[in-house]
Amino acid sequence: MNRSFFIAAVAVAAALGLGTAAWLARSSGGASASGASTPAPSALTVEVVAPETRSWPQALQASGPVAAWQEIIVSPETGGLRIAELLVDVGSSVKRGQLLARLADATVQAELRKQEAAVAQARASLDQAVSNMQRAKVAESSGALSAQKIEEYRITEATSRASLASAQAELDSSKLKLVQTRIVAVDDGIVSSKTAVLGNVVSAGAELFRMVRQGKVEWRPELDARQVATVHAGQTARVTLPGGEQVEGKVRLVGPTLSTTTGRAVLYVSLPAIGSTRIGMFASGTLELDARPASTLPQSAIVMRDGRSYVYVVGSDGKAGSRPVTTGRRQGDRVEVLSGLDGQGRVVASGGAFLSEGTQVTVAGAAKAQAGSAQ
Repeated sequence: MNRSFFIAAVAVAAALGLGTAAWLARSSGGASASGASTPAPSALTVEVVAPETRSWPQALQASGPVAAWQEIIVSPETGGLRIAELLVDVGSSVKRGQLLARLADATVQAELRKQEAAVAQARASLDQAVSNMQRAKVAESSGALSAQKIEEYRITEATSRASLASAQAELDSSKLKLVQTRIVAVDDGIVSSKTAVLGNVVSAGAELFRMVRQGKVEWRPELDARQVATVHAGQTARVTLPGGEQVEGKVRLVGPTLSTTTGRAVLYVSLPAIGSTRIGMFASGTLELDARPASTLPQSAIVMRDGRSYVYVVGSDGKAGSRPVTTGRRQGDRVEVLSGLDGQGRVVASGGAFLSEGTQVTVAGAAKAQAGSAQ
């Protein structure tokens, strides 16, 4: 009896096992068929944009010092005189012809009076020589004077005329020297340095003042040969000063030669008159070059990852894939894409940071169209 019970139990267990296996097989087959017919659900609904071509000015970054447009060195034209008066200081704004300093002129005044006396003496000598020559001509016809004597009178008159001319030239020189004791500005400008010391005896040509002509300053960045080829006079430059202030200038001149040591040329950019700009400060800026077409996308379409720029492109199968791109100029909320798109027109406009490679997405415009057709 025990043996019969054991055999029956084994038969029941075998039957139950076969039934369970058959049920599992049917369930697996049904699931496979269902997976084959139902697509994977969409992870995100996105908007797509196409690259838009716009005409943007090129921008060139540069840096360099701020210098005076032109400098004026003020120095005396006469020497050996003492500085008697100083009328301006560093930072003074002066006009053309304004008196800056005065040299002691007592010795020059004395020399002037001496030369005036010499001129009067030479003029008197000439008058006497002329009178003698006139009398000699009257006596020449009567034979009272020899030809030799008459020639002496003529030579004396010519010598007296030359002496008067020489004395007059000396007088003019003394007058000029007197004028030169007044040190005046040769043009409008701002005094940038002063080396003159009251009471000092100066020599001709010694620097007394240095001026920024007309108060004009300019920015002088250096550019390489490739950059110089893109710049011309009249272009706009926006210069950022060390304090953060921005000033606008115009390219005045592009250096005609490149340095033999650095291979770079100096660019001369005119800036507004001295104000917040200071000569000698180092500034950076941007040069606006001629406009050229730019393939642009919204800034929100660019995803930064590991120091590189990416965009997500939606393929025909509805899956998003990343593309590394190279970006360039930026204006407002748009950025130039230099390479990487290869004509792709379905770029995810925003939210790319939430996507991963191969994510199934729904394009917003397409989803609306499908909903409308279903209604």
